[in-house]
Amino acid sequence: MNDADLERYRQHLLALREDLASIRASSEDARATVQLDQQSVGRLSRMDAIQGQQMAQASERRRVVERQRIDAALERIAAGDFGDCFLCGEPIDPRRLAIDPAATRCVACVDR
Repeated sequence: MNDADLERYRQHLLALREDLASIRASSEDARATVQLDQQSVGRLSRMDAIQGQQMAQASERRRVVERQRIDAALERIAAGDFGDCFLCGEPIDPRRLAIDPAATRCVACVDR
């Protein structure tokens, strides 16, 4: 893989990481602790608020995992190991990397 391709993947990964940070900041209120004030909110409204909070927290956990995948891909670029399958060592198809630049396995190994 040439330097221009690596730089393009690096820029894509950095943009993805920035998007995740932006989403994290905008969803902070949704993940906050639900107040259980009996006077201001009915029981069903509290249940809805708790469910919404739990869904927001689950989304945040998925974003954390995605951020870790992105950071690992950026480390592989820096180390010169980017684009090789973790299992078989063969190059990952550039079309797969275009869709998911943090991919760690080629299509053949994913299908196994």
